[in-house]
Amino acid sequence: MEEADGSAKKARLELPNGHVKQEVGVHLAVGGGDDGGAIVPAEAGYGSRVELAVKIDMSVLHCPLCTLPFKPPVFQCNKGGHLGCGGCVALLPGGQCKTCEDGGGFFHPCPALDAIVSSTKVECAHAGCQTYVPYHEAADHRSACPHALCHCAETGCGFVGAPQALAGHLADLHSVPVRTVQYGRVSQVPVSGPQQLLVGEEDGRAFLLTVGALGAAAAAVSVLCVRASASTQPRFSCKMWVNLLQPANGGRADMALVDMQVRSST
Repeated sequence: MEEADGSAKKARLELPNGHVKQEVGVHLAVGGGDDGGAIVPAEAGYGSRVELAVKIDMSVLHCPLCTLPFKPPVFQCNKGGHLGCGGCVALLPGGQCKTCEDGGGFFHPCPALDAIVSSTKVECAHAGCQTYVPYHEAADHRSACPHALCHCAETGCGFVGAPQALAGHLADLHSVPVRTVQYGRVSQVPVSGPQQLLVGEEDGRAFLLTVGALGAAAAAVSVLCVRASASTQPRFSCKMWVNLLQPANGGRADMALVDMQVRSST
């Protein structure tokens, strides 16, 4: 089995040939990595912090050499005042400014511009997030935001919405059964249907359990977290097993077991 990496491939459990008892044991656990905590703004130099909403020409926040957003450290030419990001300045021999006509300027770190770049924040565009992040981190945040839009995987369905909305969409429009589970506890889940939504009792997060035929006497089972694929926090693991019916001769029944990282749905 391949390591989970958030790609479109679904981790699956291939069951051995035989008559399958129609239930799967599912054990979900949350953990790993950091908590994805709130982004803490930099403190003002003196006194209490005061915030101000302003409008600014977006080009001011971009490096004129590579056009990417500035992020600390920002460099300024000591002669013409030209600006450059750390990546571009590192490529200039001796840090010499090529914009100056006579080439007499050299780039040096500018702490004042670093402070401006670090404190310039924008609101996440995803509905329900309401998080403000530094402008140069906005693109990374949008792709990893827990409120990033998800696409319905049902064939022919064009629904796009937040993870919570997608879970409700699957339950209401596609009649996917919903079952509440607890993290860290074993849940016996019948697999009579092709799909089920497992909703975490602690945080309401939804997981899609899918069962598909794999030949005449086997099945493939997968569990996905309903969220955008770029969202990596929190991380979940799932321990899943299935018991085959006891043979008619009274022998011991076989069991298939898999322990895997839970991938994102889209």
